[in-house]
Amino acid sequence: MNFAKMLATSTVVLASLLPFSVLAQSFTVKDVAGREVKFDKPVERVILGEGRMLYSVAPIEKEDPFARIVGWRNDLLTTDKDGYDTYLAKFPKGKELPFLGNLTDGTLQTETVVKLNPDVMLLPIGNKKAADEVKLEDMLNKIGVKIVYIDFREHILDNTEPSLKVLGQIFGHEDRAAAVAAYWKQQMARVTDKLKAANPKKPNVFMYRAAGLVECCGTFGPDNFGLMVDWAGGRNLGSDFLPGYTGSINAEQVVASNPDVIVVTGSNWSQTKNAKDFVNVGPTAAATAENSRNALNVLMQNAAFTGSKAVSGGNVHAIWHQFYTSPYQFVAVQQMAKWFHPELFADLDPDATFKEFHEKFLPVPYQPGYWIDAKAAK
Repeated sequence: MNFAKMLATSTVVLASLLPFSVLAQSFTVKDVAGREVKFDKPVERVILGEGRMLYSVAPIEKEDPFARIVGWRNDLLTTDKDGYDTYLAKFPKGKELPFLGNLTDGTLQTETVVKLNPDVMLLPIGNKKAADEVKLEDMLNKIGVKIVYIDFREHILDNTEPSLKVLGQIFGHEDRAAAVAAYWKQQMARVTDKLKAANPKKPNVFMYRAAGLVECCGTFGPDNFGLMVDWAGGRNLGSDFLPGYTGSINAEQVVASNPDVIVVTGSNWSQTKNAKDFVNVGPTAAATAENSRNALNVLMQNAAFTGSKAVSGGNVHAIWHQFYTSPYQFVAVQQMAKWFHPELFADLDPDATFKEFHEKFLPVPYQPGYWIDAKAAK
């Protein structure tokens, strides 16, 4: 046997004697901040720097989204109690996870992070400025904890697919991440392709952001729900006034814009301090549809909306706020397309789309209730 063959044989024998953890290949992810983050071994312990990241992890870790989560922020509870209850009913271990503070308001305690001994801390890209200011990356690097940034909120066109890819790498399910991204593209194209061919007139749309939680008139600029409005064949009025993805305009500007359609974003904010008169749409909300409809109509009594074409024409709707921070935007786009162009999209069924997505990718069953009209269907 020549030397090359002897060396190859010895390598195979040695490899067979090594534990899996030694054999496991390192991997590198490129996060949405453009940072290359190297891992020397598979990730076993993860902190969610935003609780609503669970909606993005769930289709990647379908069997048990909490399997590798060791801590998370409490924002899923405070901004979407119905979604929180749905997942914790299926996975009670989530109740045992410690809540961490918020990096952007200074309540995150690095001592808690250290005690949890994570391999990685996932942060939304909107936290990067705050993280840089307190030199969080330097602190965590010293104890072997990586920071990885993802984004399903600020730049959804640029960052949704890369964020899914990052999650696929971190959780060891790149195939699932690719499948979710492919489904996202396919379902989005059912709207954008038809709009491109038909080129209908675009209605003026005002998105009322987190109504009942945010004073009038919170809205969206040219990204997030603002971009979803464009994808759905509408013209987002907030883009005329806001450079970023979110912000507020005054009631007089809404009156002057006189929207053809008003869409309110809602959720179960019952656990959020000072939340009132909000429209509860989302998982399990179908059972209280009349309450949600009444709340929506009360909001439309605001002077910003009463004289609008949207109110007089019965084009007022509410949609689940959490579409804005998850890879489920295609569902919102489909439903808004039906509101903006009902005849063109008469055969489109967003309920069926989201139900199929649950069946293919999510560990919890689909429960309708993610949107509602101000006027009940005849």
